[in-house]
Amino acid sequence: MKLRRPARRAFLVVHVTASASWLGLTLGLLALGTTAATTGSAVTVAASVRAMKLFADWLLLPVAFLTLVSGVVLSLGTPWGLTRHRWVYVKFWMTLATTTATVFALRPGVNSAVTAVAAGGPLPDAGDVLFGPIVSLSAYVFMTVISILKPWGLTRRGRRLRTASTARTPEPTRQTV
Repeated sequence: MKLRRPARRAFLVVHVTASASWLGLTLGLLALGTTAATTGSAVTVAASVRAMKLFADWLLLPVAFLTLVSGVVLSLGTPWGLTRHRWVYVKFWMTLATTTATVFALRPGVNSAVTAVAAGGPLPDAGDVLFGPIVSLSAYVFMTVISILKPWGLTRRGRRLRTASTARTPEPTRQTV
């Protein structure tokens, strides 16, 4: 099933907006995490990790799922396909991996930092607030680059589908006037 032009454009706008939001949220998390890890002020540490928790609990997952769903709809509804081009395939798996890492690594790390700081203690491990955003940011920048450059060509399945579609299409006939 192919998306018609208005639907394709709408999903493309949603996908790019959600992806840019995810990248921006991650930059915000990195800034807050860096502040929490480097400041000497307990008040600033507490404010930074609370703000990180707010981002992680209310914004990251909806934006991550919106990016994932809109990307799958676009890939299935356009000639790019989900498994026809290597860059789409890689981007899908990286989006799935970073969404999973957000749920099982980034959010728990932020939550443990908030719990420790709320109990009056220091930031237990700077890695809890820095590692997730650094890895996420690297992944999102890489996915942005491959979305623009579209490297690596067709997958084996993509080559097979292209060969099958060209074999089915009759050669155009020349008419002379």
